Amino acid sequence: MSDDLDLAQRLADAADAVSAARFRSSDLVVTTKPDMTPVSDADRAAEEAIRAMLASERPDDSILGEEFGTSGDSRRQWIVDPIDGTSNFVRGVPVWATLIALAVDGVPVLGVVSAPALGKRWWAERSEGAFVRDAESPEGRRLQVSKVAALADASISYNSIQQWDWHGRLDELVALSRAVWRTRAYGDMWSYMMVAEGLIDVAGEFDLQPYDMAALVPIIEEAGGTFTSADGEPGPWHGSALASNGLLHEAVLDIIARR
Repeated sequence: MSDDLDLAQRLADAADAVSAARFRSSDLVVTTKPDMTPVSDADRAAEEAIRAMLASERPDDSILGEEFGTSGDSRRQWIVDPIDGTSNFVRGVPVWATLIALAVDGVPVLGVVSAPALGKRWWAERSEGAFVRDAESPEGRRLQVSKVAALADASISYNSIQQWDWHGRLDELVALSRAVWRTRAYGDMWSYMMVAEGLIDVAGEFDLQPYDMAALVPIIEEAGGTFTSADGEPGPWHGSALASNGLLHEAVLDIIARR
């Protein structure tokens, strides 16, 4: 494990200590941001904990975080979503996680997704594989995407009908749903980690920010999958996501992409 990945794991530990303590708390403070999405005191406190550690251990690196924006201009940038799935978090639904990535020159080179309420943590580093730690594998096990090669046999997660509709892709979603075996909306980071674990074959959605996606990219790719925008562009910078086992990626893009 590199020093950077070790730090990312410790950043996740610090965030988990904050978020897990506030989950289902009777005095949780929730407000609405200008974009009309919810934010809790736990979101802000978790990001503050991460930023404090980075300021101490990587003072020359830049940071992009959901709650406090961008600081610094280094080619090494930590990209942080302190609680991905805040809407779940504030309702007591356990599907939420802290997302931590390190991008170098805009390319995510490592990612950690920590979901303490689910008892799971996923991570990956370029050329080193992707792993998950949970009750079944307390020491961690290597991840591998599925080998499903036909859309007719595929299980997909589309996350939100409203998002597809708002982005004018509802017809494409319906067409995709007709082409596959099974559709569900597992939501947030959970869909993508299920792709990495080989439990489902495709996940995609719209209306995303880089901090929603950066940590997912190396985990999907190191598990053998493919991660692009919904139009086939690489990386977490294009406002949408499509993750697959790789075998199905072009077939899905043929249905949903505008290119």
